[in-house]
Amino acid sequence: MVRLPTVRTLFWLLALAGAAKAATGFAAPDAAAPRARLILASATVPAGGAAGGAAKPAASPAAAAPGGCDTPESLLQSVRQERALLAKEKSALDARSAKLDLAKQGIDAETQRLGELKTTVQGLLDKAKQAHSADVDRLVKLYQAMKPAAAAGMLDSVDLQVAVMVLATMKARNAAQIMAQMAPDRVQAISKIILDRNKLPGDQNQVVVQVN
Repeated sequence: MVRLPTVRTLFWLLALAGAAKAATGFAAPDAAAPRARLILASATVPAGGAAGGAAKPAASPAAAAPGGCDTPESLLQSVRQERALLAKEKSALDARSAKLDLAKQGIDAETQRLGELKTTVQGLLDKAKQAHSADVDRLVKLYQAMKPAAAAGMLDSVDLQVAVMVLATMKARNAAQIMAQMAPDRVQAISKIILDRNKLPGDQNQVVVQVN
């Protein structure tokens, strides 16, 4: 690699050439001046220019991406961040789905338990209804076996709802014979209750009977 002279050296060469010309007193060809100017021009040219411009400054990452476009490294970083965010959201959705599944299992278990309880209660109600019907049938048979006057005396003194239940279940002929022997106000109350049983609750009139 050729080492070029400094600018100070070039100035000294030019000064010496001028002094030599003045000393001789005639215009001799100045061979040092063109050489000095050539060396000065060579000193101002970058070292890379002597090699035909082969070496050029490396472009910076910002210059390599004109228009403010993202570099591959920044794009990869954005993709990583997006994937991390999606993974976090997926984890939250999975946790919520697990909670919903657990709650659904609890609801299904409670629904099954309530269904079994309903079946049990319905069975008990059916048994109670059957037992009540059997008791009513037995009571009706007892009153029908009595003489009408004796049965009327008994039904005048029992609870009004019991008298209604017995007379409404009894055969019409037997009930008529017993009611003919009962107190008139009692017969009126029983008749009113039997008539209102098929009406809606709001259409029924409360019957108050005073039993002496």
